[in-house]
Amino acid sequence: MAENLRQRLQITPDRLEALNAVLLNPDMRIINEFLDVVAKYGSPEEINQKAARAMHLPSLLDRVAAENPGYRADLEWLTEQRNEGRFISLADYRRKVLAAKIDQITFNDDYAVTLEISASQYFPWLKEIAQKAIDDGSLMPGRFIRVRKMKEQEADGDLLAFAAAMQIIGASYVETLDTKGTDGSNVHLGGPETITGYFGGVGQPNEYALKWLDEYLYYYTNYGVRQVLNINPGTVLLGYLLHRLGVDIEFKISVFMGNDNPYAAFWTLIGAKLFARDDGTSPLIGFNWSNSVNNQTMEISAQFRKDLDFERVVRFEHHITETWKSIVRQPYNRREELIVLADHVANISAKHEGGDPEVEQTREYPSDILDYFRDKEEVIASGDWDALALNFMDKFDSVNRTAWALTENGLSIIAAQNLHHQL
Repeated sequence: MAENLRQRLQITPDRLEALNAVLLNPDMRIINEFLDVVAKYGSPEEINQKAARAMHLPSLLDRVAAENPGYRADLEWLTEQRNEGRFISLADYRRKVLAAKIDQITFNDDYAVTLEISASQYFPWLKEIAQKAIDDGSLMPGRFIRVRKMKEQEADGDLLAFAAAMQIIGASYVETLDTKGTDGSNVHLGGPETITGYFGGVGQPNEYALKWLDEYLYYYTNYGVRQVLNINPGTVLLGYLLHRLGVDIEFKISVFMGNDNPYAAFWTLIGAKLFARDDGTSPLIGFNWSNSVNNQTMEISAQFRKDLDFERVVRFEHHITETWKSIVRQPYNRREELIVLADHVANISAKHEGGDPEVEQTREYPSDILDYFRDKEEVIASGDWDALALNFMDKFDSVNRTAWALTENGLSIIAAQNLHHQL
């Protein structure tokens, strides 16, 4: 009976023909308006060439020197620390954690967990955690998520400096574009305080999907920003289409999309497969689960992710900690669940959005996701800069508690490649 029913689910070729008829119809407004935005920046090949020039490290460093000489000095310091081997190697870190037991363990790098930190709002904080990593023999994350206003960080040099730093340390990073409902375009949001899921999340209503596309192409061609946060089904589709054209966009889906069950994940990956390039690649490189998911959801989803040949393409990004305020019920810490999951579900990143709960609750100013939406000038004027910097340091400490726990259990990790994974 079940097998007979299963056969009814088969999708026949005529369905694909109908979709192609829409995509290839020269009068189809939804596609024409998409192509018009892309054409502003040139052909896909020209767009990628512009981005390659923009992300060329020597060029980035020259631009940083022109905009913010202090940041250039910090980048030179970071490069010097890397070149002199000041950061602990992964081999030595494992030895530090396991001591004599290391000889009894074989690490399986096929299931390595990426260490991830969010939100890395300000470039100066990067030097602070780098110094702490050197002093303590701890690990720099392999992945950084940023939610700072793009225009603001473009103006003060943070955007260029952070892009250069990621190349120096060998980490991936994600920017969050300004085109989202928090600017007043979404009538359901009274401000950032209503952002956490009401009426479909942040949103990019009406013409904002195309504005998001335009903004992406601006930062990609001018700054080499390849990976961005994606918060809306429409802009997810635009990302698929743009990649299909040949533009090398990459994006991660935000927790604000609310993917909280395997069927939501399947729907997202169906789209990724449908619009994948002929070489099997997809722009969807990060899939951030809702905070409510359990291990079983990720195990079930890992099965069809593998069958769709996306196991190495689409990373499951899972919050281990969250900001103390304005996002989840506390205490929230998923580290023990990660330890159970990490030996059989591949390509996971352990995202740390807050400090460990027992630390956060002692802070006079615990971490708050609403701080992501504040202007830097206002943060400094209010006297909160040091508090927010301490919040970030707490997140860094939480990353390293996870790294220790994974290593202690014989599980592989991915830290900043150029700092810790030296041969």
